[in-house]
Formats: sequence, C-alpha cells, structure tokens
Amino acid sequence: MKGRKVVILGAGHVGSHAAYALAQDGLCSEIVLVDKDMDKAVSQALDVDDSMGSAGGQTLIRAGGYHDVSDAAVVINAIGEGRKPGQTRLDLLGRSVEMSEELAASLRPYGIRGIFISVTNPCDVIADYMRKRLDLPRERAFGTGTLLDSARLIRAVARSTGIGRKSIQACCLGEHGDSSLIAFDSIRIGGLGPDMYGLTEEALLEDTRCGGMTIIEGKKSTEFGIGAVSADLVRCILLDEKRILPVSVLLQGEYGEQNVHCGVPCRIGAGGIEKIIELPLSEKEKEQFRRSCEIIREYIRTAERDGPDLI
Repeated sequence: MKGRKVVILGAGHVGSHAAYALAQDGLCSEIVLVDKDMDKAVSQALDVDDSMGSAGGQTLIRAGGYHDVSDAAVVINAIGEGRKPGQTRLDLLGRSVEMSEELAASLRPYGIRGIFISVTNPCDVIADYMRKRLDLPRERAFGTGTLLDSARLIRAVARSTGIGRKSIQACCLGEHGDSSLIAFDSIRIGGLGPDMYGLTEEALLEDTRCGGMTIIEGKKSTEFGIGAVSADLVRCILLDEKRILPVSVLLQGEYGEQNVHCGVPCRIGAGGIEKIIELPLSEKEKEQFRRSCEIIREYIRTAERDGPDLI
C-alpha cells in the first residue's frame, strides 16, 4: 500500500465517482480530493469515506490542496464543466483552457513525480495542453482518451451478441468525441471476429458515439462510466498490470501521425505508458483516423493561439 496515494483534482460528478470507485477497490493508501470549493471537497471526501463501511480496507480519504500532488503516485485531472444537451466536447474548449491554465499555474510550484491523467473535455486537447504546461514526458502525462468510448463499444457488442463483456476485446481510436472510429477487424468475441456474429461497423459506431449524448440529455451529466474507467486505469498503474488500454497519448510517428494526442491502445504499467500498440487498420479506417487526428490537431492549435479568449 505504501506509495499508493492518488490525488483527484476536481470534486464534481467525475472526480467524486472516480474517488468512490477507487475506494471500493481498496488499492489506494490515500485518496485526496482537491477543489477550489473546499467545502465541496470535504463533503465529497466524507461521503465517499462513509461508503467504506461495507467495503473494508484502510484507505485514507480526505480533502487536500495542490501541494498534495508532489508525492502522489497518480494525479487525476477532473476539473471542468459538464456538457449541456446539444454540445459536443469540443464546445467546452474555451472554458476548459481557461481553467487548465489556472490549474497548471497552481501545480507547477509543487512538481508532479507520478502519473498525470487528464479527464477534462475536450480530453485529447486538454491532455496535450496540460502535458506541455507541466513539462511532463508523454509516458507520464496522458488522457483517458477513448477508454470510455471503448467501454461503450464493448457494451454495444455484448448486447448485440449476448456474449459477456469479459469475453469481448474491442477498441475505439482517435478523438474522444464525434470523430472516433472502431478498429473493426480487431474486435474479438470469444476469439472470433465480428463477422461471425453479423455485426456491422456502422451500427456499432452509432451506438458507441450516441451513448454519451443520450446520458447528457437524460440526466445532464456523465459520471459512473468515466469514474469507473478512470479507476480501472489507476489500478493498472498501481499494480503494474501491463494491460493494453486505449488512452490519449502524444503520437510521435505512430500510426503515421506527429504531435497530436489521440486515443490508441497502449501497454500501461507502473511508469505509465510503456508501449504504443499499432493495430492493423483498413484503408477506410486509416482515413478516418487521419481525419480524427486533424480535427484534434486543429483544436490544439486553436487552444495554443487563442486560449481563454475562446470563451
């Protein structure tokens, strides 16, 4: 348990549910919630701590400050404002950049020696923005990327086939957003390809992309799914599991792309990203991936050029 301290920046829907999922897992020595609204951070920490009565474990759950990042094994960036019905994640760029600039200034005096995971939308753009401003290597600074998209894809495959989710391997790539794509031929359902079950890429992609907006329109926020996949990513790091998960990492030649963060499968261990896995893509998928990267790259340029003036 020593050295398994996790700091969560932002005690809203996403941050608090990531804290809850981590607490139930019992892996962390300490979970620290940090928020500009200290009363909120204290209340969320107490509420999560109350849930530990049935879970057992000895995890310390508390509110804290920016200084807590200095000795954290993992820091999760969950600041930001949620999407409103009809908004894309990219519509959040201006406000997210403004908040990220302020956050980076608050974190720099303390230094981050552990792994920095960004959840804030637009995920790929803010992951790039924070990595640069915190001067961290790509192995230790990345976004959750298409981790949630892939979870939704696996759900869609499971419902279409009746096969349990643990027997399904499937991955979304590209933007955590409307230009994401499916590595269709790499889907495996109990070892068999998607064609054996009559699945089509178009139907799966529509189901995967629409899932988030359906939730936003119905309850005004997403929280449980992203909280759970964030906690699973932290578990992979703390236990050095070396699993392959799709996260938003800086590409430096992989998939033929340079200087852009986007979701691709990576081997994750105690040091963060150990290896980027390049899946075989069809020509159609290669073009979709290229377009998705270009969309992200354009928004990265906009964030660098205009920053908070986007609001």
